[in-house]
Amino acid sequence: MIRIILKETLNKMNISRYELAKRTGIQYQIIDNYYKNKVKRYDGYVLERICEALNCKIEDVIEYKK
Repeated sequence: MIRIILKETLNKMNISRYELAKRTGIQYQIIDNYYKNKVKRYDGYVLERICEALNCKIEDVIEYKK
């Protein structure tokens, strides 16, 4: 199972969804969908922008569990 763990990462970094949307230039609603793990298809561009904005690895945003 693949799961977005953006919520946990943002909480650790003390960054809001609104701040992340500003840093990435991605609409708040899209960030909110990733935050709430409501995304069916993961967009590589969005994930890349999130990682760049947070200066983190993809493992800090996506989790894989068997």
